[in-house]
Amino acid sequence: QVQLEESGGGLVQAGGPLRLSCAASGGTISINVIGWYRRAPGKQRELVAAISNGGVTNYADSVKGRATISMGNVKDLVFLQMNSLKPEDTAVYYCAAFTTDGRELWGQGTPVNVSS
Repeated sequence: QVQLEESGGGLVQAGGPLRLSCAASGGTISINVIGWYRRAPGKQRELVAAISNGGVTNYADSVKGRATISMGNVKDLVFLQMNSLKPEDTAVYYCAAFTTDGRELWGQGTPVNVSS
């Protein structure tokens, strides 16, 4: 059973950077699309950024110009670099992978708390 695990969250000061990583364990997967979602307190889960196996990226309007998603290497599947963090970026960030064989895999999430 392949599992995803996010890392890199924590307490960050407003204006600072953040780099999240997502690693897979328990096997290998062939990715169709992989992305980052977040759920802020009291809000619905939303897409932050996604990247296809062809390198096509998609960003939420709220993070455009501040976020960069990139495919990883053997150890980490995908990274999310965010700069100029804002308090409204506070949320639990989830990695989600959509595989070529039709599976949808989610990590447990990593909390990000941006202090003003």
